[in-house]
Amino acid sequence: MNAWFTDFYAAIAKTQLSHWLDTLPAQLTHWQKEAQHGDWPKWEKVLKNLPEVTTDQINIEDRVEFGASEALSDGHMKQVEHLLKRMMPWRKGPFHIHGIHIDTEWRSDWKWDRLLPHISDLHGRTVLDIGCGSGYHLWRMKGAGAEFVVGIDPSDLFLSQFQAIKHFNPDPNVHLLPLGVEQLPELKAFDTVFSMGVLYHRRSPIDFLSQLRAQLRKGGELVLETLVIEGDVNTVLVPTDRYAKMRNVWYIPSCDALKLWLERVGFKNVRVVNKDVTSLDEQRKTQWMETESLADFLDPLDPSKTIEGYPAPLRAIFVAEA
Repeated sequence: MNAWFTDFYAAIAKTQLSHWLDTLPAQLTHWQKEAQHGDWPKWEKVLKNLPEVTTDQINIEDRVEFGASEALSDGHMKQVEHLLKRMMPWRKGPFHIHGIHIDTEWRSDWKWDRLLPHISDLHGRTVLDIGCGSGYHLWRMKGAGAEFVVGIDPSDLFLSQFQAIKHFNPDPNVHLLPLGVEQLPELKAFDTVFSMGVLYHRRSPIDFLSQLRAQLRKGGELVLETLVIEGDVNTVLVPTDRYAKMRNVWYIPSCDALKLWLERVGFKNVRVVNKDVTSLDEQRKTQWMETESLADFLDPLDPSKTIEGYPAPLRAIFVAEA
């Protein structure tokens, strides 16, 4: 585990991210000593038991696929699948690992396909993904040409899942750190910052947008994906208790309202490049995520509404410049 972070320190030491070393080592040392999830020992044991295998076949341009099924014996394939299922639920993906299809709750590849035509070319860019989950999009960013990719997410399960996938492709330029956005200093160093599926979970959305801007170099690009509702510049939904059975949803703005918020914190050339109603094919139960999913969150008599009576999930992608 120490190697994950020391490798990252070495990778940024002579880059525009070097000043992150003023605060980051102490934060990660604290995490290692104090903040780990109670299931961490189980997940760590899974990582230690993953077999060593040569991965000759890597595809991160069209999907996230590491290795061919022929590289594993039937016994090893069953072992790997059993180990990876000990890290359930798998929410963002899918992943293809030596013939094993990790059929995640979300078809995150569909979201990637929607946004990719609208963003700046990632070739040679240093990229940050805030709230990256288990890191599916980190690999797609690297596959799209990014030079150095960093994800942050405070979930220990997501870190474990990311390291399990990275075991089969130990790319030195793709990293995930167990941090929340509030732990980031004003780095002002990334060429592109992604934040997808996070804004509505933040109690203070304006502060969150300011934190995103603080990570970008001047002229850098923000790619923001979030829940929205229909309405004018003054329309914002604040759920009274839950939204789609989620307690931690605080603000769902209209596209016009969110555009104004982004402009107020200093973003320029703000535009909505995609709006899409989340379908039951994009978010659903699978053998890798067996608890409730979107079908359980919608009104069974009127799927245009959540179980609480709010508008069903509508997602939009914004692109803006710092």
